[in-house]
Amino acid sequence: MERVTGDIVARTRQTITLGCHSKISHSGRKAVTRAIRAMATGFAVVLAFGASANAAEIKVLSSNALKSALEEIAPQFEKASGHKVVFMWGAAVPLRAQIEKGEVFDATILNTPGIDALVSQGKLDSATRTPLVRSSIGVAVRKGAPKPDISTTEAFKTALRNAKSITYVEQGASGIYLKELFVRIGIADEIKSKIKPAPTAAAEFVANGEAEIGMTQISEILPFAGAELVGPLPADIQLYTSFAGANSAATKQPDAGKAFFKFLITPDTGKVMKAKGLEPAS
Repeated sequence: MERVTGDIVARTRQTITLGCHSKISHSGRKAVTRAIRAMATGFAVVLAFGASANAAEIKVLSSNALKSALEEIAPQFEKASGHKVVFMWGAAVPLRAQIEKGEVFDATILNTPGIDALVSQGKLDSATRTPLVRSSIGVAVRKGAPKPDISTTEAFKTALRNAKSITYVEQGASGIYLKELFVRIGIADEIKSKIKPAPTAAAEFVANGEAEIGMTQISEILPFAGAELVGPLPADIQLYTSFAGANSAATKQPDAGKAFFKFLITPDTGKVMKAKGLEPAS
């Protein structure tokens, strides 16, 4: 986009110079350049992300892991492109099931295995598959509560044994992994009676005092002021979940969907993703 902007600035400045017979002061030239650059940036945005004259509304089914980031990024995209984005949020597994059952939508953002499975089924357009970010699982407690030691796997196990109640979202990518993890590290039977599955957001469940310890994607903990991040799972038991996006194979707004995914991998949106607890796709 910077190259396009520079070309427009240079050509416009040349046009003004050729068409102007009077002398312009140094400060005047600087003011003209600033005005030209502002116009050029606007033109470049339109060229990059779609002209507002062709504005469309797209329905995007997205994993909750990216919710806080996308709620900040989407208005920026809408302003730049003229398109409108309407989200449907949910855990990855139920969203994938909805798509498999025939849900009408334009684009989706799910964990990468889910995207690839839907591509293989012909539900998604493989040409639009776009790797986006990855996320890790974190542990949360209610704001102000003591933070347990989870620096090692043994310390993590002790923290769960000592907790009065534990929560996670059963159908989310994290919940599916955690159930397997508890068996693998030998504490599934010990903590079974403490498990209180969260209906939607595990961090919100913790923030409301309905569970002492919650586990979910770090990006799903940070948005809740009433919950605090203790830290990520120990490295040897951590699960990194990658997320990707793609257009529905049946969308009637393919260009708007492509523009949206292109916008999601710009440097500026990358900064927002990082601030929300997400990492660049590896």
